Amino acid sequence: MPSLVAGSNAIDLASNPPRHCGPQMSLRILIADDSPAIRRLLRFFIEHNTDWLVCGEAEDGRVAVERVAQLRPHAVILDLSMPVMNGLEAAREITRIAPDVQMVMFTMHISEQLYREAEAAGIKAVISKSDTISNHLLAAVRNLCAPPLRATGT
Repeated sequence: MPSLVAGSNAIDLASNPPRHCGPQMSLRILIADDSPAIRRLLRFFIEHNTDWLVCGEAEDGRVAVERVAQLRPHAVILDLSMPVMNGLEAAREITRIAPDVQMVMFTMHISEQLYREAEAAGIKAVISKSDTISNHLLAAVRNLCAPPLRATGT
């Protein structure tokens, strides 16, 4: 069973292959959070600490689903508590329309039940907003979108 804990190497890559975007292409990230301040903070941190591109933002879950269809990001950072459609509902719809998109939930509401619901919705990692962005959120996105390890002959 895949682990939803940030920074864990326990993700089952056989059943949850990471999406690789190639050496010439930057990761394309969509940020979905109802707080403009959180979206600005995440965008700033991503753009100043990685070579990734924030291809769009969404203020609620429904807009996030629409933006995934339009922008085709490699990964989506979703808040749980958003108006119109929450992060879990959005994740279910994103999984349906774009199953290769990797999703990370970035929320204040961490619980064992949330981990189970997030996994069922297609979310690969749940990160607390109280954790540091560099140590957990970016590491989780990086791990999910890394190229698969190749077996070497022994």
